[in-house]
Amino acid sequence: MNHLNTPPVSLTSLYASLGISDQVLQFAEPVLAELQPRFAAIDETAEYNQLRVIKAMQDNHIGEAHLKGTTGYGYDDIGRDGLERVYASYFGTEDALVRPQISCGTHALALALMGNLRPGDILVSAAGKPYDTLEEVIGIRPSRGSLAEYGIQYRQVDLLADGSFDFPGIRRFLEEDADHRIRLVTIQRSKGYQTRRTLSVGAIGEAIAFIKSIRPDVICMTDNCYGEFVERIEPSHVGADMVVGSLIKNPGGGLAPVGGYIAGTRECVENAAVRLSSPGLSKEVGPSLEVLPSLYQGFFMGPTVTASALKGAIFAACLYERLGFSVLPDGSESRHDIIQSITFGNPEGVIAFCQGIQAASPVDSFVEAYPAPMPGYDSDVIMAAGAFVSGSSIELSADGPIKPPYAVYFQGGLTWPHARMGILRTVQNFLDRGLIKL
Repeated sequence: MNHLNTPPVSLTSLYASLGISDQVLQFAEPVLAELQPRFAAIDETAEYNQLRVIKAMQDNHIGEAHLKGTTGYGYDDIGRDGLERVYASYFGTEDALVRPQISCGTHALALALMGNLRPGDILVSAAGKPYDTLEEVIGIRPSRGSLAEYGIQYRQVDLLADGSFDFPGIRRFLEEDADHRIRLVTIQRSKGYQTRRTLSVGAIGEAIAFIKSIRPDVICMTDNCYGEFVERIEPSHVGADMVVGSLIKNPGGGLAPVGGYIAGTRECVENAAVRLSSPGLSKEVGPSLEVLPSLYQGFFMGPTVTASALKGAIFAACLYERLGFSVLPDGSESRHDIIQSITFGNPEGVIAFCQGIQAASPVDSFVEAYPAPMPGYDSDVIMAAGAFVSGSSIELSADGPIKPPYAVYFQGGLTWPHARMGILRTVQNFLDRGLIKL
């Protein structure tokens, strides 16, 4: 009998059937052996945060009834309200807004800013340039409906050369604000499309304490995208008035099909909710439709999924460091988000890496990624994301702007085996195209 569907007999031959040679596997073997102690520490953090999520769900008496959705106005949606209590419990905040009506992280950040700033206010970024898509929200790049169009001004304090906060610069802005027009200071935890270090929760807490010591009235907001579950505490535990993120990143666990969250003080959350719905309606409206099981289970799975992504990021750093490329963070540094940047210095490297990730995807593996214009960006961008949820960057994905220094930003991996395979496929791409020698 001819068994046409018999799988390959070994792991090596299965990798070969996925386009990864024994030469690449052997190159990676010693790296994997060295990483086992770090991987064990990541698993411990995942267990800690998993238990905290379970406790948040148990403390809020989540039952089967909370998994049922609503339509229309969404009045008396106990599942939606329960999920927001779970988020508030986990993040240690007074309230939370967690909605499928929030379409992405940029949308969540725009709601938080527009809900809590008024004409004449000043917004300050204490961590330098914000992520590209926020430039149009703020009005750094002119755009319809930006904060600038509503008379909200923007100031920026760049990080120091070593990636730390410029405390004298922050002090100068705050002390020179005699009219107390600075209303909100934002801190972006992750690097975005920059080659800087991600900020630790401890460093963010130090900056918030410094700001509050000078101006207790200022709202401190943290863009928490890509950072949830990486450490054992979140910025809200060290003084942030608001933490903001996307459900198709870490806290959605790869299961949330859409959504964003804002967790913080009751007033800040209420202000954002009014902007999402309308004055007078606030959090009372907004149907959860049929997504609640995915949002609850995604949050439940978030810590272990984030751990898989972290392992992938460290593995990528170590491999490409050995190949001679500049990586940030490097292979031995502590981690504060799931993003790994690798600088190639030319567009060919960025394209080869992203096309390798696309080829390793479970969905659209046959599609070849190419640079193209993207809404909200000022250059062509290449994005590799063969994902179950479109654009989900907790799933194995990579992207980068086609401009100097030609760096790629790699993140995600719902499982460690898939993250490992995807990274190996990128190395194979480099080898096949003559971009490296092993």
